[in-house]
Amino acid sequence: MQTNQQLSDLMALDLGINLINRRPYAKEVFKWQDIELLPHSSTDTLLCEIYEWNGRNWRTTNNNLIGYLFSGEQLNTVKNQLLNTPKHTALIPDFEFTKDSMIEYGLSLPSLFNIGINGNINSAKNFSIRVNGVTKSRITNIDSPGIEILKSFSAFTQSKSKTYRKNIKFNYLSTSLFYAESVEIFLEKESGISLDVSFQTTNVNVEAKVDTDTKKHFVLKYSGNQAPFAAKFVKGKNFDVE
Repeated sequence: MQTNQQLSDLMALDLGINLINRRPYAKEVFKWQDIELLPHSSTDTLLCEIYEWNGRNWRTTNNNLIGYLFSGEQLNTVKNQLLNTPKHTALIPDFEFTKDSMIEYGLSLPSLFNIGINGNINSAKNFSIRVNGVTKSRITNIDSPGIEILKSFSAFTQSKSKTYRKNIKFNYLSTSLFYAESVEIFLEKESGISLDVSFQTTNVNVEAKVDTDTKKHFVLKYSGNQAPFAAKFVKGKNFDVE
């Protein structure tokens, strides 16, 4: 298995960037692996959810492909299979969201890791979230429920062509979901500045490495069912039906 440093070196070579004395930035990793940050997620966010792209942002339609393909007991079976899709090492290096990238992505980014920001992030001297141990789940054409989904989807595009064109063909499906094994929060601010972080502790082991008025460093290690923070999308008309 490739080490974290080997993956960083490979990414730097592929993208033609310099990674000496720093972690890869989230945007670099996302570009390298064609990953998109989710607009929001929860522990029941599934593969094959349908998203819209407005030219700037992703937005969920609150629909999932399997809701169009299956019904009754078969729908429940496939839903449970998606909920329990195995997670494997994503083979991407640990990376970092900087203060600037968090401002660009908006406050939805920390919330994807169940982190709350209390105050104005712009008032921080330094603020970053480091993401460690990324895993991913994905749908394939060689495992269940991917086999059943792809087979039913092929028939659906023919038998329900109007519904397919309206709801799926020009939207996007999540074919991979990405999860963090742990994240580290770094916050540095001037004394007296009203800025702090909070986080949920359910299924989260919190280690406070530094916790003072001006500097904070927390490590959040997740267990149990997790919420994904990013996805790979494919346009509905390009969904593999072979």
